[in-house]
Amino acid sequence: MTHTDALRETYAGEWQGLTHEEIVEKYGEQYAAWKRGEPVRRGGGELETEVADRAAPVVLDHSDRLPANGTLVVVSHGGTIRTTIGRLLGLEAHSWESLGGLSNCCWSVLGEGARGWRLLEHNAGTLPEPVLGDDD
Repeated sequence: MTHTDALRETYAGEWQGLTHEEIVEKYGEQYAAWKRGEPVRRGGGELETEVADRAAPVVLDHSDRLPANGTLVVVSHGGTIRTTIGRLLGLEAHSWESLGGLSNCCWSVLGEGARGWRLLEHNAGTLPEPVLGDDD
């Protein structure tokens, strides 16, 4: 087992520790831009592309070192997982939100296809339920 800070949760700057209501009240315009899919440094924190920049290479490095038919398990936070999946699938950053959130204790499964990574399962483990950020 390996631990790396590259798979940590998205740093949300001044939004850290605030409730949804507090974020909307204090940062309404910035929040609205983020919900529209614009690249936003929420609270002065990281862009989603920066999260993918640090996380996806870790997944690729470890997957390259797997034995034939090996399995890699990556544990992280929902936003980090979503951006990493988006990057691995080659999706444009503004499309990553279309993957939807990842509920607590759920997982996604990716496999390698003839033309790259394929999403085989997403948010598996329970029936989909609301996740942070899906409130609007």
